[in-house]
Amino acid sequence: MKSTGAPSSATGEAAGTRGHVARLILELGPCTAATLGGRLGLTPAAIRRHLDNLLADGMIETRMARAQRGRGRGRPARLFAITDAGRSAFEHAYDDLAAGALRFLAETSGPQAVTEFARHQLADLESRYAPVVAAAPAEQRVQALAQALSADGYAASATSTPAGRAGTQLCQHHCPVAHVAAQFPELCEAETEVFGRLLGTPVQRLATIARGDGVCTTHVSDRSLAAGGAPDRPRGQEPMTGTRSPEGSSI
Repeated sequence: MKSTGAPSSATGEAAGTRGHVARLILELGPCTAATLGGRLGLTPAAIRRHLDNLLADGMIETRMARAQRGRGRGRPARLFAITDAGRSAFEHAYDDLAAGALRFLAETSGPQAVTEFARHQLADLESRYAPVVAAAPAEQRVQALAQALSADGYAASATSTPAGRAGTQLCQHHCPVAHVAAQFPELCEAETEVFGRLLGTPVQRLATIARGDGVCTTHVSDRSLAAGGAPDRPRGQEPMTGTRSPEGSSI
């Protein structure tokens, strides 16, 4: 029986080198095969082989460099750039690392440490959004928050709630931490708390991408109803926040 150890080892080594090539393209942006080969110490034949495999897998794509002044009439340089699929593959790898770090934190310091970490991570977001939201008229603050979230890549929008329920729905169509939040809902809970403080009114999370929903949806209570229908809160007490299912039962 022939041993398969050598081929398996060679295959693993090739895959590792291919990953280094893809990562370098991600870091450098569109670049030539010569640049990649020189940085990684690979022969022209070797770098071409790895690039061909990455192209076949849809991880990278080719582009033609713009002609530069003073350059001859030769063929434009062929550049290699990362694709959305390639970028996504690296994002998932980072997600796995982040999830592993949070799991270690929970095991060594307890679940509360994860909650504190989530709140700490969102503190910067809250400090950046606070002046933007506060500057908007009261009736436009949810829209202002949606615009701030969209600028950070959350593809957010604000819409009126369905008939029979006063308020506004804040929808996030993209979540950069959905993979991690699926394992650690503390991230979603901390974000909901931030929304409540920024808007100064009760909010309830109705759906999350992390739980398999298509959109992260947060119900924002009408400010006038919140002020007139709820008992006065002691000074310093935060607006009520929570995570609820679409049927209204607490999760």
